[in-house]
Amino acid sequence: MLEIDRITAVVRDERPWGGFERYTYNEASTVKIIHVEPGQQLSLQRHVHRDELWVALDPGAVFEVDGEKFEPAVGDRVLIRAGQTHRLSSSGPATRILEIAFGHFDEDDIERLEDAYGRV
Repeated sequence: MLEIDRITAVVRDERPWGGFERYTYNEASTVKIIHVEPGQQLSLQRHVHRDELWVALDPGAVFEVDGEKFEPAVGDRVLIRAGQTHRLSSSGPATRILEIAFGHFDEDDIERLEDAYGRV
């Protein structure tokens, strides 16, 4: 079973006004917000050389990692290690996730096992 919201790389810093979560610190990373339209999905894929951290920003996201699917609550996180298969989809309304790729980001590192959009 996947453990969500237990990412040791995330550091919570408290401040008088509240605080913040630090996801990366002095390391190579690529940060994006992925938008998924209603009923759509990304290709089933894996990466050889990088890990990814996904954070649910909206309800309706469906995370699939190594064949296990679950709908995270807003704010839930999952760490996807290099070599794990993964896919993101939307169970209803459009949804967004924050994705942080750790290490050098290279499109050639993506192995698409099921390409949802017919790329070759």
